[in-house]
Amino acid sequence: MAAGILQREIALPEGFSAAVGGCTVAIKGPKGEAVERFNERIISVRHDGNRLLLEGKKHGKKTNAVLTTTATHIENAIAGFSGDFVYNLSIVYSHFPINTSVKGDIVEIKNFIGEKNPRIARIIKGAAVEIKGKEIVVRSGNKYAAGQTAANLEQATRVRKKDRRVFQDGIFIVEKPTRVTKK
Repeated sequence: MAAGILQREIALPEGFSAAVGGCTVAIKGPKGEAVERFNERIISVRHDGNRLLLEGKKHGKKTNAVLTTTATHIENAIAGFSGDFVYNLSIVYSHFPINTSVKGDIVEIKNFIGEKNPRIARIIKGAAVEIKGKEIVVRSGNKYAAGQTAANLEQATRVRKKDRRVFQDGIFIVEKPTRVTKK
């Protein structure tokens, strides 16, 4: 390896295996499998025993950014097998009580600011949504699925064309990912 070339090493925990093919890395763990893609023109990935070696092909900011992002995605996939990523959301209203329910792969939000039509938030595949009164818990082994589902809930109740200081109703993220080892 030439001096100045960017490198990153990721250790695979016991019980994990990885396969590198083309521009993908397939990680198998005790709870399933995750496939992560990378840009093979900018970085290369090698599997060496119980570790993955990521190496930049050039030296520069873009290579460093792609290398770090790819390594973080792989680390998050490994972390997702050992525990879930959990987002806690809170339902806030002042005059019109908001009713929420999970129906398949959507969350239906009724009576938001007194609206007649329900608002819909999509649940990303792999995420689970649990509603307990005024609290919503989103959990998934995939960090992207949990985060995007929480963001979808928050965006579905975004107030438009009204003063936010007066209309403070909505669903808000109050706690971001914490690691849960038990399901």
